[in-house]
Amino acid sequence: MSSTTPTCLPTSPELPGEPVDIRLVVTDMDGTLLDGAGRIPEDLWPLLAELRRRGVLFSPASGRQYATLARQFADAGDGMVFVAENGTYVVRDGVELGSDPLDAAVAARVIGRTRLLAAEGVDVGAVLCGKESAYVERADEAFVTEVKRYYALLRIVDDLTAVEDEFLKVALYDFGPVERTTAPALAPFAKSHQVVVSGEHWVDIMNATANKGAALRRLQRELGITPAQTLVFGDYLNDLEMLDAAEWSFAMANAHPDVLRRARYVAPPNTEYGVLSTISRLMGLPTR
Repeated sequence: MSSTTPTCLPTSPELPGEPVDIRLVVTDMDGTLLDGAGRIPEDLWPLLAELRRRGVLFSPASGRQYATLARQFADAGDGMVFVAENGTYVVRDGVELGSDPLDAAVAARVIGRTRLLAAEGVDVGAVLCGKESAYVERADEAFVTEVKRYYALLRIVDDLTAVEDEFLKVALYDFGPVERTTAPALAPFAKSHQVVVSGEHWVDIMNATANKGAALRRLQRELGITPAQTLVFGDYLNDLEMLDAAEWSFAMANAHPDVLRRARYVAPPNTEYGVLSTISRLMGLPTR
C-alpha cells in the first residue's frame, strides 16, 4: 500500500490532523479501488477486517453487475452492501434493499437505436442488464470479452427485445471514444432518462431517478449515517451524484476533470492505492 497522503484541492478545506468519525466507506471500482491491472489490492483484505472490527460499513458502488461484485468480494462479503448497476440495484447479504427498474419499452427503444448506430458503422453493442443476468445479442469474441469483465452472469441471445427479466439499465460498449460517438446519439433519451458516461467506452441508460448518489442517500437514511460520517471515492462521471452525498468526497488524481472539480478532496491515483492510503490516514490507521 502506498503511504502517499491525499492532496487537497486548492479551494478545499484542509484535512484534519486527528482521526475522523467515519461510519460508511463507499468506493467506485474501476479507476478507483482497482489497481492499474484491474485487480483488488491485496492490502484491502486486512483493511476490511479492521473496518468491520470498528463497525464501519464498506460498500463497493459500481456500474458492474451485482453478481460480479459479489464474486469479487466472496471472501469478505458478509454484511457488505453492494451498490450495483450504477445505483439501480442495492443488495446486502443476497437480499435486495432497493432497485429502480427500467421500463421494457424504453429498453427496446435503446436497443433499436444501438442497432441503427451499428448499421451506420459505429463499433458498438448493447448489454441489457437484468436482475437475473445480463444479455447481449452481439456475439463476436472482442465484444463479449470486454463485456465479461463487468458481467459475471452473461447470456448471448438472438434478440434482446425478446428477453424476459426485470431490467435495471441498458449499457452500451463502444470501441471508440463514447463521449464523441455513442453518447451524443443517445441525447433524445436524456430528456426523460439518465444517459451517463461511466467510462471511456461505456454509456448507461437508466431511469431519471437512478444513480449512485440516490442509492447512497437512501442507504444513509436506512442506516442512520450522516454525510459527515460518509467517505466516498470516485473517478468518472457516474460518480458525481455519489460525491455530493458525502462530506468526505474524494476524486482520484487520475479522475475525469468534472469529477476533480466536484469532489472536496483529491486522493492519490488508483495505481498508487489511493483509496487504501486515504482510508488509513483519515481513520488513524498505519499505512504500508
